[in-house]
This record gives sequence, C-alpha cells and structure tokens, in this order.
Amino acid sequence: MRTKICYLAHFPFIFIFCITLLQAAIFVSSAKAFQEGDRVALLAFKSMISHDPEGMLNSWNDSRHFCKWEGIKCGRRHRRVTILDLNSRGLIGSLSPHLGNLSFLREMDLGNNSIHGEIPHEFGRLFRLEALYLRNNSLVGKIPANLSYCSKLTALSLGGNNLVGNIPTEFVSFHKLKKLALHKNNLTGSIPPFLGNLTSLDILSLANNAFIGNIPDSLNLLKQLKFLGLGSNNLYGTVPLALYNLSSLTLFSVLQNQLHGSLPPSLGLTLPNLQIFLISINFFSGSIPISLSNASKLEWIEMSLNSFSGKLSVDFRGMKHLSTLIVGSNNLGSGEDDDMRFINSLVNCSNLDTLAINGNRFTGALPNSIVNLTTQLRNLFIGSNKIYGSIPSGIGNIVNLELLDIGDNLIAGKIPKEVGKFQNLRQMYLYQNKLSGEIPSELGNLSALEMFELAYNKLSGAIPSSLGKLKQLIGLDISHNELSGGIPKEIFNITSMSIGFYLDQNHLVGSIPPNIGDLTVISKIGVSDNSLSGEIPRELGLCSSLEALYMQGNFFHESIPQSLSSLKGIQYIDLSRNNLSGQIPQFLETLPFAGTKFIF
Repeated sequence: MRTKICYLAHFPFIFIFCITLLQAAIFVSSAKAFQEGDRVALLAFKSMISHDPEGMLNSWNDSRHFCKWEGIKCGRRHRRVTILDLNSRGLIGSLSPHLGNLSFLREMDLGNNSIHGEIPHEFGRLFRLEALYLRNNSLVGKIPANLSYCSKLTALSLGGNNLVGNIPTEFVSFHKLKKLALHKNNLTGSIPPFLGNLTSLDILSLANNAFIGNIPDSLNLLKQLKFLGLGSNNLYGTVPLALYNLSSLTLFSVLQNQLHGSLPPSLGLTLPNLQIFLISINFFSGSIPISLSNASKLEWIEMSLNSFSGKLSVDFRGMKHLSTLIVGSNNLGSGEDDDMRFINSLVNCSNLDTLAINGNRFTGALPNSIVNLTTQLRNLFIGSNKIYGSIPSGIGNIVNLELLDIGDNLIAGKIPKEVGKFQNLRQMYLYQNKLSGEIPSELGNLSALEMFELAYNKLSGAIPSSLGKLKQLIGLDISHNELSGGIPKEIFNITSMSIGFYLDQNHLVGSIPPNIGDLTVISKIGVSDNSLSGEIPRELGLCSSLEALYMQGNFFHESIPQSLSSLKGIQYIDLSRNNLSGQIPQFLETLPFAGTKFIF
C-alpha cells in the first residue's frame, strides 16, 4: 500500500516528463519537416536553372546536408537556410516560387546572373528577409506589391533588369529600408512622394528608367541620404531647393532629364560631403556657383550640355581628389582675356583624369600652366571655343594623354615637336585653327594614334613620310591647308585606315602611288582640288570597302580605269575638273550600283 501511494505521489512528475518528451519529439519532427521543406525549395530552384557554367549547383545533392551546399548558409540552432548567395555565377534560368518557403531566409543574393521571368509573388512570404539582391539579370514584369510584407527589408536591389510598371504604393511600409536600387529598368509613372517617408534611406537609385513628372519635395525628408540617383529619366521642372541642403549627400545625379533652373549660390557650402555631382544634359542655366570651391571632397563633376553662362570662377585648388571635370557644351565664358585663369588652379589636382571645357565661349590665351597639369591626365577637351595663343612646347609633359582636342579655336604658331612624346595618344584634333609651319616628323612616333585631324589650318611643307608609321590609324584628315610636294607612298602602308583619308585642297603634286590599293578597308578617299597628275590608279579597284571617292579639281589624264567596276559598295564618285579622255566606261554609264552618284 505504501508503494502504491509512493507511485501515485510521483505521478505528476512522470506526467510532465512524458509531456516534455512528447513536445521534444514533436519539435524534432517539425524541425525535420521544415528542414525538408527548405531542401525541397532549393532543389525546386535548381530544377529551374538551365545553365550553371561554374558547376555551383553540383554540390546540391543528397550526399551532404543542404546546409553544406555551395552558396548556402544556415542558422546554428534550427539548421534552416538563412542566406542564399549565388552572386555572379553565370546562372541562366528563372526563379522558383518555392523559394518563398525559405521562411528563415535573411538574405538572398542572385545578382549578376542571367535569370529571366518574373519575380514570384511568393517572395512576399519571406517575412524575415532583410536583403534581396536581384540586380543585373533579365527579370520582367511588375515589382510584386506584396514584397511589402517583408517588413524587415533594409536593402532591395532590383536594378539592371527589364521590370515595368510603377513603384508599388505598398512600399510605404518599408520603414527600415536603407537601400532602394531600381535603376536600369523600364519603370514608369512618377517618383512617388511617399519615398520621403522612408527616412532610413541612405541610397535611392532610380536612374535609367522612364519616370516622368517633378522631383517630389518630400525627398528633402531623407536626412540620411548619401546617394541620390535620378538620372536618365523624363523628369521636368526644377530641383527642389531643399535637396541641396541634404548635407550627407555624397552622390547627386539628375543627368539626362528635362530639368531647368539655376544652382543655388551656396551649393558647395550646403553639400560639404559631395563627391560626385552629375547634372549634364538638362536645361540648367545661370552661373556655376563659386562656392563649389568649398566642396573639397569632389571627385567627379559633370555639367555638360546645359545653358550655364558667365565666367568659370571656381577655385579648384582644394579639390585634391578631383578626377573628372566636364563642363562642355554650355555658354561659359565672359569674353575677357582671363577666361582661362581657372586652369591655374587645376594644376593642384593631381588625380585629374579628364578635363572637358569644349563647346563654350571661353576666350583668352591658352595658359602656359596647362603644361603643368598632372601627368595622370588622359583626356583633354578644349575645342570649339575662342582660345588663342599657341600650343606651349611643354605640353609634352602630359605624357599619358590619350585624347587631345584643341580643334575649332584660334590657336596659331607651330605644332610643337614635343607632341611626339604622347605614346598613349589615340585621338588628336587640331583642326580649324591658325596653325602654320610644317607637320613635325616626330608625329610619326605616336604609335597608338587612331584619329588625326589637322584640317583647316595654314600648315605648309611636305607631308612627312614618317606618318606611315602610324599603324593603328583609322582616320586621317589634313585637308584644307597649304601642303606641297607629293603624296608619300608610306602613307598607304597604313592598312588599318577605314574611316577616311583626306588630302583635299592643298598644293600637292605628282601622281598617286599605286600602293593606294592596299587600303582595302577604307570607306572614303579625298584628294580633290590639288595639282595631282598622272592616271587614276587602277589599283583603286582593290579598295573593296570604298563608298566615296573625291578626285575632282586635279590634272588626272587618260581614261577612267575599268577596275573601278570592282567597287561594289561605291555611292559617290567625283572625277570632274580633270583632263580625262576617252569614253565613259559602260559600268559608269549604266550606274549598276544602287544609289551611286557619279560626277564626270
């Protein structure tokens, strides 16, 4: 009897122990069931990947637990998938809706692949999701509105796809969102004002879409914003002045829209952290604020293709990190002799890579200080202004130049021999100036040169045969000068020339060397209005890519060679004002080449 009483006394403890064991068994069973659900979801995703060039998904098999599969990370306690990271793996396929069953998932990164199809609505079930990266794929359709159920999202990156439609209004609930990147899609509608309520945002990237309308005033509420990318849309109106007061901004981009208005005079003071400022291809006007001098962190400035005017008075000496300054195609310039003085302050910018002030109204002499610009400079655009003076001989100090554009100015004097030091120069434009003297033979040292334009100057003397060493050249224009002598046969050794070869309106004499036939990829040849003589070379028929041939205004004689019938792509031939004789060849009389214009 005592034993039975003792047994009954312990019964509650046994009962609790049994219940605990039962709960544990249920937990283990449920955990295994959920884990199995994760495994099934991952295999469903794998089944929709048609190409896996790196074999990343080969490890996704039953020989190991899915937590050890490539690109998968699991939590220690529940052994559930928390991270799916297959970024930049070259995957081709589509997204499985079963991924929405990974209920412990915190981060999904499938960016930089070739994933197509729509974003599954089932992703809205990922209520623990904090970061979704699907950038740079081929996704289509609308952005699912029920992604708003992923209320813990801090990063949503869908840029570089083919998504359409509006930004869902349901996204107003993303109070924790720090990064919203929807750039390079086909999104439409206006930029929703509710984005101003997402006060945690530090990155807002909406560039390269088809958004229309005004920039919402409410964006000035984003006090933590560092990156504002609204470029390449159809936005119009003015930029809300309050946006220029977001002192945390490091990138401000509204380029390629239809915005107008002027920049606030205090711009460089209110945006002290600014590093990248892009407002090109709009209708901005007024002057460029002098206060930009205070924005010492600036690295990249683009203001081209607007209507800015007046003197460029910014002092760039404090911008130690400046690499790009592009203010071309405006109305800058005051007409005063010191218009180019700002060049002096750029000497301190040791990281300067690109300087573009072309297509303005700058006057004054080309300052000698230009030779002291950093040797890091690769691109120098100062063409299409009213700059006079001469090219300083020390310009050869900028040894890493790849592009030099001084064309369409009032530059006089000789071309310095030091230009031959530009071993990396690919394009040189000195056309439409008042340059005189001979073409330096040292230009033949520019072994990387591809485009060379000296037209519309007053250059004299012979064409240096050393130009024949420019084996990378695809275009040469030295027309409209006062050059004399014959055409060096070495010129026609440049078999890479494809765009054009122009010697028109000079004082050249003699015959055309027969090796002109080596220019098999040339599209245009111009030797008109010289004093060339002899026969039209039959070797021209070997120039199989020729589209236009200008030989008028010379002293060519004899008959038109039958070999020209080989020029199957020719569209324009002008042989007028020569001393040609004989009958017009039948192939020219009948004009078998569609659209060809022949002038004889």
